Amino acid sequence: MAALTDEAFGIDKRPLHDLLRQVADGRAQLPEFQRGWVWPHPNITALLASVSQGFPVGTVMTLQSGGDVRFKHRPVEGAAPPPGTEPETLVLDGQQRLTSLFQSIMLNKPVATQDVRKHRVTGWFYADMRAVLDEHTDREDAIRFLPQDKILKSFRGEVIEDYSTREKEFEAHFFPLSCVLDPDEWESGFEEYWDLDKEKRLLWRAFEKAFIKPFAHYHVPVISLGKNTARQAVCQVFENVNTGGVSLTVFELLTATFAADEFDLRRHWDKEVKASWQAPEYRILKDVSNTDFLQSVTLLATAARREDAVALGVTEERLPRVGCKRKDMLELRLDEYERFAPLVVQGFKRAAKFLHQQFVFDTRFLPYGAQLIPLAAILALAGDDAQSAGAQHKLARWYWCGVFGELYGGSTETRFSHDLPDVVGWIRGTSGEPRTVEAAEFAPSRLLTLRTRNSAAYKGVYALLLKAGAMDWRTGEKAEITGYFDESIDIHHIFPKVWCQREGEDPGRYNSIINKTPLTARTNRIIGGNAPSEYLVKLAKSAESTPEVVHGHIRSHLVAPELMALDDFAAFFAARKAALLARVSAEMGKTIVDDGTESAVLDEADVEALETAELVEAY
Repeated sequence: MAALTDEAFGIDKRPLHDLLRQVADGRAQLPEFQRGWVWPHPNITALLASVSQGFPVGTVMTLQSGGDVRFKHRPVEGAAPPPGTEPETLVLDGQQRLTSLFQSIMLNKPVATQDVRKHRVTGWFYADMRAVLDEHTDREDAIRFLPQDKILKSFRGEVIEDYSTREKEFEAHFFPLSCVLDPDEWESGFEEYWDLDKEKRLLWRAFEKAFIKPFAHYHVPVISLGKNTARQAVCQVFENVNTGGVSLTVFELLTATFAADEFDLRRHWDKEVKASWQAPEYRILKDVSNTDFLQSVTLLATAARREDAVALGVTEERLPRVGCKRKDMLELRLDEYERFAPLVVQGFKRAAKFLHQQFVFDTRFLPYGAQLIPLAAILALAGDDAQSAGAQHKLARWYWCGVFGELYGGSTETRFSHDLPDVVGWIRGTSGEPRTVEAAEFAPSRLLTLRTRNSAAYKGVYALLLKAGAMDWRTGEKAEITGYFDESIDIHHIFPKVWCQREGEDPGRYNSIINKTPLTARTNRIIGGNAPSEYLVKLAKSAESTPEVVHGHIRSHLVAPELMALDDFAAFFAARKAALLARVSAEMGKTIVDDGTESAVLDEADVEALETAELVEAY
């Protein structure tokens, strides 16, 4: 983000009553991305107490309107400026405080707020005049929040306190905060009620000095951002000063920006984009977020800008970059979104079909959700060029290099910006292998550290087993069919964990994916903790078939059943490892040489620690 210069913002102090008048007449409004007002009445009481004592209550930050970056805006809650009123400033920070003060001391209506349990309540704020002047009473205790009818009742409905008329306010010395900026009328009524009693007039003068004048003289520090402040700077500044726990997303900011041109981005996302892939065949897309979608759109938009610059003869070093970082997304124009969003919708739908062809059907076993972003953009930009057999083969190589090279964890926007031109150029034959393909490496020993589905490569191996035609050992049904209709399919040990522990096998080996495969829950129950030689017989009996048929089902998992029948874990392990490496090598299009190096023997505690680390990394 570009730094803000001294000229880009100013700092001064403004009278509180002036700021609230600007709120009332609409000169100060909120950008649409500001969330709703949520302060409970104890917070408002504390704020009012601070102002009444001249204590600082923080700064307000505003953005001058009228710049190139426009936002849809709305009045502060409770304000009702004339329809069509254009604001002079937008409040970026201080909304809760300004709204609380506006509603409680200027609106002259009941304040709709919350109690400490977040239940909605409506009422008025009052100052107990005598409590204010009592030096032993905390100022917050001198300010009361009364219900809308200004009557306090017991749980039996009996009236305890009643301030429902001006006369009852005067009698109780209860001053309404809604009059604090214009107290003359209330003061006259108070003095008249007490027949100009000298003691009451002295009490009023003391109260006015101690409580009312601080409101009249209160100044608020205001940081004003200039109207030429860049959109990404507004976003960053807003997040820096709003520490309530929920970050402002790019989607929210663009929603407010596009709304200024009467385009409802949120509705388009909900009704046009997400709605287009609700069919069961697109269930792999269910976790695609609005930000993911915007990143794909931005990749296409920035690629188009670069292509236009090339056509104009712009030199290489001055060409705009292809990218989808936060800054790039915030610079996305509405016309670009409207141009590329439909293409990206089709790109994601084609991505779902491509993943089905790679035997990735469910988000639980999607190696990298992030890889969908460049995949959709590639398929959108390449169009029909990506549909030939040769193009699909190249696309699959790029995809599996990304998965088994584990290149899409962490910050990936730079890789996305390379993927789009690299892969599209490779598909069209105008460039060589993409950088992702060149960079991808898979060490054979990595198979031994794949123990849970929290890693992308683990999910990748699962997909390759389905692609190899893995069948259920008992029924012979293809695993992807079982998985589609039966959620009970999962990855289980081939040599059971209990058996391996009993035989003293290395947990670092028997807990790795080399000793695991997708099986139904029923098949896994038959396996139990038995030796393979025992459960193979049980499987054949349960399947009402021959051992040879069951062995055929097992071979579809790249497993040697004859070694299982001998309970030879070492031989089985070496053969399965070689078979899996051959599959990974074929999908990546790279030669993988296994030098036999394996990690040191791990005990159960080591394995548990590694699995926990993988889980933390996944989230």
